[in-house]
Amino acid sequence: MNATLKHIRYVITENPVTLFAFSLFFLLLFAAIFGPLLAPYDPLATDASRALKPPSAQFWFGTDALGRDIFSRVLVATRLDLTIAFAAVILTFGIGAIAGIAAGYFGGWPDRIVGRIGDTIMAFPLFVLAMGIVAALGNTVGNIVIATAIINMPLYARVARAEANVRRNAGFIEAARLSGNSEGRILFMHILPNILPILMVQCSLTMGYAILNAAGLSFIGLGIAPPTPEWGILVAEGAQFIISGEWWVALFPGLALMLAVFCFNLLGYGLRDIVDPRRRT
Repeated sequence: MNATLKHIRYVITENPVTLFAFSLFFLLLFAAIFGPLLAPYDPLATDASRALKPPSAQFWFGTDALGRDIFSRVLVATRLDLTIAFAAVILTFGIGAIAGIAAGYFGGWPDRIVGRIGDTIMAFPLFVLAMGIVAALGNTVGNIVIATAIINMPLYARVARAEANVRRNAGFIEAARLSGNSEGRILFMHILPNILPILMVQCSLTMGYAILNAAGLSFIGLGIAPPTPEWGILVAEGAQFIISGEWWVALFPGLALMLAVFCFNLLGYGLRDIVDPRRRT
């Protein structure tokens, strides 16, 4: 355990960019966990007397057209957006990566089935496909997670298939077979750990895309229903006030969205180095 913690600390601190990405990630995580407790105002409480107030010492991010504190709404929305992103990535990884490893390792009909399913999904514009799934199933959090997982599944399956196909006849796999290991043990104990680094990069990128996907669906009215605080909703609500000069209504939710996506795009290579067995020597 001590060696693992030392390795994680070394990976995080050796590169300033990785340190910045992890610092920003922990800040987002802190906001997601404690945001509702730290919010200075009720994110759903309206007050017409303080509508469209600019940023000030009282309202750090200003207020919206209904007098709701934007800082509180952005802070509380962090939990929902990160929950959608984490759930979508876990579901996508669990289905896409495992299916891709099986396809690349066994070949034959598993490879053909996974390949055809992936090709079918990739034949559609992915955001349009997500729109169709959410429109058909309903705009709930669960359905947004399912739609995001479905459109990202082929990316994991293709990466995992290619990596497993390269390694299935490697020397250490042959040694594992001769040692009497079952096929399942070889897949999960030998192949998966060796392709996990590249999958971690994909996970990090998918986190950013999942947040953008949820925000995009909310922006066009197919995502989370108002008045629930969600970054996409907040940007959509503020877009109509940009021309009239109330720039803060859309700016601060947009900045939160941008920082989250930027964070996860930078985080991938640090996660890769943490799980890479070759970096632990």
